[in-house]
Amino acid sequence: MGFAHNNVLHSNHFRKDWQRRVRTWFDQPGRKLRRRNARKAKAAALGVRPLTLLRPAVRAQTVRYNRKVREGRGFTFAELKEVGINRKEALGVGIVVDHRRRNLSEEGKKLNVERLKAYKAKLIVFPRNAKKPKKGDSTGADLEAETTRTHLPLPAPYIHEAPRKITDNERSFEAFKTLRVARADARYDGVRKIRAAKKEEEEANKKK
Repeated sequence: MGFAHNNVLHSNHFRKDWQRRVRTWFDQPGRKLRRRNARKAKAAALGVRPLTLLRPAVRAQTVRYNRKVREGRGFTFAELKEVGINRKEALGVGIVVDHRRRNLSEEGKKLNVERLKAYKAKLIVFPRNAKKPKKGDSTGADLEAETTRTHLPLPAPYIHEAPRKITDNERSFEAFKTLRVARADARYDGVRKIRAAKKEEEEANKKK
């Protein structure tokens, strides 16, 4: 610490009782073990249920990240209806439902419907009372089938294609120009219709 100019001298406090103000983390290994044992106990209590709930495959937000596929909050009512699963029944068999989400594309909806069908095909619902199984409960050989607790993996974000030569049509195609023309057509569509209707009206008046 240097001193310069005619300033006030520092009144440093070097005799603080710092040992009372120190936080230690010596219990970290013990906590780690305790958390691990708690996870084991929870997994054992769940029985043969899947470790995680089933969620839909959705595209990440914005142009920057929409090439990625991630797990969404829950399945839409439309997706559940396609598979024939009731929304209350879905909650009981480990399927998450999101009443806010909407299907904005047929491809996304189809992907999640296939995901639900694959889950439903593998699903084994053990009856509470083996002698009196309820509607929807698994029976017979299904109950003796091998079970797994792993969840369905997410689908690949895009389909890989084998390398091929670029065709002449693809080489001559002007993507930017096509997009701009389509945008302009959509923008001026209403104005052009009004102009064409006015022109037809003027020609009809001339003939009279």
